[in-house]
This record gives sequence, C-alpha cells and structure tokens, in this order.
Amino acid sequence: MKILMVNKFLYPNGGSETYIFKLGKYLNSIGHEIQYFGMADDRNVVGNHAKSYTSNFDFHTGKLKKITYSFKIIYSSEARKKIRKVLNDFNPDIVHLNNFNFQITPSIIYEIKKDNIPIIFTAHDYQLVCPNHMMYDLNTKNSCEKCLSGNFKNCFKNRCIHGSRAKSLLGMMEANLYKKLKTYRYIDKVICPSEFLETKIKCNSDLNGKTIILHNFIDHATHKEVEKENYAIYFGRFSEEKGMETLVKACKEMPDIQFVFAGKGPLEDKVKGVPNIKNLGFQKGQALENYIRKAKFSIYTSEWYENCPFSVMESQMYGTPVIGANIGGIPELIQNHETGELYKSRDKDDLKEKIKYLWNNPSVVEEYSKNCEAVKFDTVDEYCVRLLKIYGECIVINMQNEKIE
Repeated sequence: MKILMVNKFLYPNGGSETYIFKLGKYLNSIGHEIQYFGMADDRNVVGNHAKSYTSNFDFHTGKLKKITYSFKIIYSSEARKKIRKVLNDFNPDIVHLNNFNFQITPSIIYEIKKDNIPIIFTAHDYQLVCPNHMMYDLNTKNSCEKCLSGNFKNCFKNRCIHGSRAKSLLGMMEANLYKKLKTYRYIDKVICPSEFLETKIKCNSDLNGKTIILHNFIDHATHKEVEKENYAIYFGRFSEEKGMETLVKACKEMPDIQFVFAGKGPLEDKVKGVPNIKNLGFQKGQALENYIRKAKFSIYTSEWYENCPFSVMESQMYGTPVIGANIGGIPELIQNHETGELYKSRDKDDLKEKIKYLWNNPSVVEEYSKNCEAVKFDTVDEYCVRLLKIYGECIVINMQNEKIE
C-alpha cells in the first residue's frame, strides 16, 4: 500500500511528528511505501520523491507583514500545487493527515479528493472545532468551549491565538470559511486518541459517524526492579496550561517533600530558587527513563483539555504511579486508586492532599507500582493492525465514490 503522510513539520518538533515517524518506519518495515508532505525545512528528516513541499512559515513567531501572505494561511494555492506534484508522482492509495492548519491549510483536501483518494485524519488536538486548537482561554487561563457551537467570533474577540488580534482574526476566518464550505465532510475517518477528544470533534456536524477511538501507541518497557528514591517527578513543558504555577505553589507549601523537574518552557523562572525543587532541565532517552523509574510517583498537572499525553503513559510503563489532573483524556489513562490518583484540575489543595497521601504511604506506592506492570497500551505494531484495517475499509468505500469535480 502507498501511504502519504501529511504534517506541517517534517522534523522532530512534538508529539505529532513522533507519531508519523514511528508509524512510517513501522509500516515501511512490513512492506508499505511511505512518503511525506509538509513544509520545506533544512531540518526535515523525511520527505517525498518529487521533492515538493510548501513554503516554510513559523505561524507562532512569524510576522504577518504582507496581507496577501497572511491570507495564504487561510487558503494556500501553493500547497495545492505542491501536493499535486506529489500525488501525480507517488499516486498514493491513501492520505493520512495530521497537523495541517495554517501552514498547509485545508485547501489540500480538495486536491486530494480530485483523485478520489481516501483521507484519514489523526486529531492531535482540537483544530477542527477550535481555532486556537487547545480549547483554552489565554486570558482567563481556563478551558473554553465557546466555539463548539460554531460561533468562531469568540476567537477574534478574546485574541485566542498567541494573544494576537491579527492571528486570531485569521483563525476565525479560516474556521468560518471551511465550516461554510463543509470541507471536512471529505475526510473519511477521524482517529481520536481519547474518548474525550471524540466528544468534542463530534460537535463538527461534518464529521458525525466518522470518528473512531485509538489511544496513542507506546513502546513497551522492560520491567526492571529499581529502588525508589525520595522524590516525586514532573517531566514536560513548563507552561501555564500544563499547570506549572499551581504545581510550584503546591511544592512551596510542602517543604519536606523533594521534587525533581525535568523539562523547559516559558515558566522556567518560576522554578528557580524553590529549595525543594531540583530542576534538571530538558532530559530525554535513558537519562529521563532512569529519573522516572526511580521516582516514587510522577505528577501531571495539566489545566487544559489534554488529549492522550505520552508522559502519563510513559510513567506507568516504567512502573511509576501518576498523580494526574482529572481533565481531558487523562482519566482514561490512569486507573484511579490503582495505578495513580486523580485530583481536581487547578485545585492546589486537592493536589497537595494526593501528593502527601502517596508520599506518606510507601506501601500504597509499592502496590500502585506493581499495578503499573499490568498496564497495557498498544505498541506501534498492534496499533498498525487496527490502522491498516481502517485504511482498507476506507479504500473499499472510496472505490465506489465518484471523483469530486
């Protein structure tokens, strides 16, 4: 089978890139041919034989100087032309979309459907129902569902995209355009990595009956007998939506408990000078694994609608219980009172209570750690069995459809 993976970034940048690289590598290993379409960049580690990519643009930090260029973020004729070259050269059996809004734009959907090629989309966030992709109000620092009704004016009104009125206007216009055109009805199947995300995606009426839940895959870890050390760990991004301010405040009020932080982000200064927080900075690979394995428990303090966070999955795979915020898709990954504890997101006192409970009850931590050994998440090969079945079903259905003129 020939599979075209589409993602704005084709170099390691985040969760969606890890996803497409591991999928592509495994699918290729079992005989499928994989090519990729996204933005041109010297850091790209995958690509296509036609060497055709859309122009590079950093929407997060980029300056919207030219009006004509700004509107290319909404609808990109260039992206259509560039992906057309790939479609003609590669002739894929299926196209698997990932993150594509703004830099690539949904305009490519029309080009793909000219050839009656089935389209699968993996929802890594809420981009099909929320212009800022997070369902998170940057002003109130709270989860937000105002745009689920289809009234995207809220995005512009609240400056929901990077706090910029100009970018928020473009986000609103993009959402309104593709809602009016009913563009997303051409997507054949939407893979939702959590039940929670599926409930939100279904608010887009063009996708009713097209969603399927597949939790993210993760490499299975070998069980190792390790001696737990006297610290709790947070690993991930240091940012507001991750609940860093709430966590740091809680840490300060529990000076007798040692915390280890591993990560980086805009709130790094909040961590400095806190006596019972040891900041390791960004860690990865074996070093990070060792820190997670030796921790009494990990803490995941998200304050936005997390989808299916790898950090929660990784912690349990390494035999470390998780104290997780009861928000988004997190509760689907933690067996409360068995492999970890759930607390009310944003509630510092509830978080402190759960931390103290595990810290002061080593027998409970030991029990939870043993329970983590039985936790089962799909590996990439198990995930691909399900994925290839979805591909096959969509191909059969699309063979009966006429090309879109």
